[in-house]
Amino acid sequence: MNKYGKHAQETWKKLAPTQYSLIPDPEAHFTMLGEEAENSVGELAVQIAGPDPKDETYLQKVGRLNAAQMQAEEIVRAEMLTPQEQDLEDEEEDSEDEPSPISLHLEFMREFRPMLREVVEDLNQIELDRDRPHQAR
Repeated sequence: MNKYGKHAQETWKKLAPTQYSLIPDPEAHFTMLGEEAENSVGELAVQIAGPDPKDETYLQKVGRLNAAQMQAEEIVRAEMLTPQEQDLEDEEEDSEDEPSPISLHLEFMREFRPMLREVVEDLNQIELDRDRPHQAR
């Protein structure tokens, strides 16, 4: 199982234990999910990075490709490797004054998912615009 599958499996165990328990063969399921995620990260990173600019230096290219890889991984983690909102379970809080780490993570994911969808939509629009012939201004 690759790093994406392991991440997904641990996330599901913590955030959606009931749904996790319903998976007949978690090892096979998360192995396959990890492979799909790895492919998606690769494809998305290429889209995000875009073509090489003409005067780009080696270090600039490394930075651009690394940034694209990290963005792609974050998008795939949120979209593919984290349980959907309806599957999330919130553990009972021990203290009303201090939220649990799981509660904070759930709140973050609820707010972060719509922003990621917007990023993907923006990237798709950029890709469409880049593929169109440049019009005279």
